[in-house]
Amino acid sequence: MSVFAIVGAGPGLGAAVARRFGREGYDVALVARDRHRLDELVGELADEGVAARGFAADVRRPEELVAALRDAAAALGTIEVLQYSPVPHRDFMRPVLETRHRDLLGPIEFSVYGPVAAVQQVLPGMRELGRGTVLFVNGGTAAVPHPERAGTSIAFAAESAYGHLLHDRLAPEGIHVGQLVIPGAITPGHVRKDPSVLADTLWGMHRDRRGFRHYADDLDS
Repeated sequence: MSVFAIVGAGPGLGAAVARRFGREGYDVALVARDRHRLDELVGELADEGVAARGFAADVRRPEELVAALRDAAAALGTIEVLQYSPVPHRDFMRPVLETRHRDLLGPIEFSVYGPVAAVQQVLPGMRELGRGTVLFVNGGTAAVPHPERAGTSIAFAAESAYGHLLHDRLAPEGIHVGQLVIPGAITPGHVRKDPSVLADTLWGMHRDRRGFRHYADDLDS
């Protein structure tokens, strides 16, 4: 049985991607902070025929994230696909000249410590399988830094560098690492940024395994 884990699962993109991979026969592990919302989402997906389970963890607490992914693998099986896509906090988006060194702690925990902890937890299982995919989902500041959003601009750049290094290093082992950059907001009904459209894009990235960075829309959208 193939297992897909979503770190930062919510009712928008997370639910849409769970449905998309669920249609392909994957069991889904949902990781997020709010246990109640996780339980609701698991119930909704079950009604649609998607086998999903929720595991509560705060991505800014690496030990919680590691434990959640360990529990998910114990309950569902080895994680073959990992998506890291939590939504950044609003207070990460301060203007650059108002950003102090302490203001970067949260963004770095969120976009560097979290991804590294998650990847290190699932990587041994992927290597044992001889295959795997890691998908990073970021906003437009991952590609073009914004002076009014210094925290995400800096932390997403670091996450992007980490992902790109993984892409180059793990490709010979049959493990694909890709990044989807979504400029602007995820927008229901949008031709390219509707959650279900983005879910199809992420499924295609996993299936086709081509290149590292992909764009959901034009950067000025």
